[in-house]
Amino acid sequence: MRQLQLNHVAIHVADVEASCRFYEDVLKLERIPRPAFSFPGAWYRLGADQELHIIGGRTEPVIAGSRGNHYALLIDDMDAWEAHFREKDVPYLPRRTRPDGAWQIYVTDPDGHVIELCTPPGVAFTEGREAE
Repeated sequence: MRQLQLNHVAIHVADVEASCRFYEDVLKLERIPRPAFSFPGAWYRLGADQELHIIGGRTEPVIAGSRGNHYALLIDDMDAWEAHFREKDVPYLPRRTRPDGAWQIYVTDPDGHVIELCTPPGVAFTEGREAE
């Protein structure tokens, strides 16, 4: 008996449409079909075959942070993502390096959910940039 992989991450949001705009415009996620549940929501593709499930109707506060509740997306080009966030005027925590050499930045969605964007370990030291 074993786990095969992470299937999906589900987050509870107050405004499904505002969340959809963020995840589509800011994080560039692909919306995918969602079953006809009796409650509002949306589903997005994360990587090859994982998903993000947005569930509407949140009324309780979100407790999240870069050293607390968050989820991480492995990205291909940190410079491009930072430029995209600056262009969209989206605040994010400045780039930093994990002890294993991966770059990481953090962005927060409209509800306060924290999303880490990171490169694979060692990339920060192989791109010709000094570790920060």
